[in-house]
Amino acid sequence: MTNPLLTPSALPYGVPNWAAIKPEHILPAARSAMEDQRAQWERIATNPEPATVENTVVAVDKSNDVINRALAPAFTLFSSMGGLELEQIQATLGPELSAHTNAFWLDRRMFERFEAVDLSEADEETRYFVEDTLKKFRLKGIDLSETEQAKLKAIDSQLSSLEILFSQRATKAMEDNALIVDSRDELAGLSDEQIASFEQEDGTFRIRLLNFTNQPLQAELTNPATRRALLDASTRRGLGDFESSDSRQLVVDIAKLRAERAALLGQPHHAQVVAMKGMAGDSQNIIDLLTSVASRAVQAVDREQENLRALVEEDPASDGLEAGDWAFYQEKLRGQVAVDDAALKPYLALSNVVEKGIFYAAEKLFGITFTPRPDIAGYVDTVQTWEVFDESGKAIGLFQADFYARKGKSGGAWMHSLLDQSHRAGTKPVIMNNSNFEEPPAGQETLLTWDQVETVFHEFGHALHGLLSDTYYVSTSGTAVPRDFVELPSQLNEMWSYHPEVLAQFAVHYETGEPLPTELAAKLSASKTFGQGFATTEFVASALLDQAWHQISAEEVPDSAAIEEFEQKALKDLGVYHELVPPRYRTAYFKHTFGGGYDAGYYSYMWAEVLVADIEQWFASKGAKGSDGGLNREAGEKLRRELLSRGSSRDPMESFAAVRGREPRAEALLERRGL
Repeated sequence: MTNPLLTPSALPYGVPNWAAIKPEHILPAARSAMEDQRAQWERIATNPEPATVENTVVAVDKSNDVINRALAPAFTLFSSMGGLELEQIQATLGPELSAHTNAFWLDRRMFERFEAVDLSEADEETRYFVEDTLKKFRLKGIDLSETEQAKLKAIDSQLSSLEILFSQRATKAMEDNALIVDSRDELAGLSDEQIASFEQEDGTFRIRLLNFTNQPLQAELTNPATRRALLDASTRRGLGDFESSDSRQLVVDIAKLRAERAALLGQPHHAQVVAMKGMAGDSQNIIDLLTSVASRAVQAVDREQENLRALVEEDPASDGLEAGDWAFYQEKLRGQVAVDDAALKPYLALSNVVEKGIFYAAEKLFGITFTPRPDIAGYVDTVQTWEVFDESGKAIGLFQADFYARKGKSGGAWMHSLLDQSHRAGTKPVIMNNSNFEEPPAGQETLLTWDQVETVFHEFGHALHGLLSDTYYVSTSGTAVPRDFVELPSQLNEMWSYHPEVLAQFAVHYETGEPLPTELAAKLSASKTFGQGFATTEFVASALLDQAWHQISAEEVPDSAAIEEFEQKALKDLGVYHELVPPRYRTAYFKHTFGGGYDAGYYSYMWAEVLVADIEQWFASKGAKGSDGGLNREAGEKLRRELLSRGSSRDPMESFAAVRGREPRAEALLERRGL
């Protein structure tokens, strides 16, 4: 039978034919694609002709076409569907892919061909692609001896298996550690609809956890014991209460292997290896940024705590302020000095946030429009599809969204591409956003909190990075940029959620259509920096925790029984510990870092935010026309031309400077957060 993962899809834009794809197709397709790519690599490496852009650089980029076609749908199913069968397939495939990629990066013949390519007449994108590839060869161990390379391959294979298992256990922990309460009284403060969604057949109520530490429901629950129990259930994830999601030994094994790998590469620790791949360059630069922000943030938490004190004392149900109570009283205070979620929610229907929010801002900035394509199906019925057109009416790609949570789906929110834009391959982008909103009953609207609105704008910023890509190579397309730059477009796009013109479009009552009252809109604008002490501290705590685990040698990694002690000591030593502010992610369920992808790189969000804050100021000043705050085609076109379209076709700092006109100012970050 023909494998649908290996055959080019006949559907529009080459969208996967989900109806034809079965789990049993994944391993055969991946193995066939890897074999095909290795054969192409071998022909390139043994080509007797001198290395040229066409027979080496273009040929290597072309070798990705079949394997990308096979793997993009597979990894979509791993993350968005999950389940035991797919988890087992992913666990099998991971080490094989690790060995496959090492076959390229540790091939001296390929390295020497890239070194030999004559770039004297090459375009800017090709020159940067080659220079960046040579840098990656060196950072991935091309200069190691055969014995050392064998060790590196073994470590990478082990890491792949362990990271996949950690990720799967972190997902499982959201189910294992769900809070179960016996009575409706314990859920006071929640709506009847919310309570009904938690009710089990035995009459108990089960609250599934979201992936981060503090749970949104803590802001609504009026019973202090329930709030605290919910946070406790969240922070206990992975610590051995449930064997199926115990991640402690995985943390230790992963940290040791990464440290051993760094030593092989001649670096003091894994964090330095990661820093050298990105804009940061050196891990000390990361520590300096994070600790400088941490000191301001912790001081702000103490001030915020004083502001909450009166509310705590006035509450007859209160017996003091604990970590689990912070969100509840902060939301009460927000309602007094800013605007709370209960007042906002009726005005924040998901359909409006998407079609009248993110799409409206994108049209104003970039001239692109979105047309629903219900005929293009996803892997579940709730996946939505839009075709994207530029201002001339030319179709430039597809945007798809999978907004709802389901059992087995990875937590959080993310963007990924099913197909990358490339002039060489003749492909247009197919970009997906995923999130984990609770799916409402049929016919009802999904109402969001403000944080969730920002999440929609954030992930769509990543989507724009992919949709507006304009590169020759697949390898340089869209979000194929350093990790500490990739979060710039996403965080920057959040600013438009607050813009008065955009807000007026999407913030309308889901039943009456009435606009958000003027006083609420004014409060929302004023609340941008509300609670930033807490929010910044919980983020920086996780970012520094990530660095702490990756700035030690293999011998310094604690045993599995001591990971909580290691965590607390690291936070105190780095000046970011606060008893009322747990890290946004604690070690045992920190999927960003131990599930791979953002290992020693969680700092990237804050590193990129320095750039974001500076570009926001540019929009509000030089990019603005009159009082439009930069929401205009001229400013949008400059961002698109100089940054969003560039992918990894040049040094990311050049793209930033091309927009801003200078190097970034670190102070802009503190100004943005009101610190």
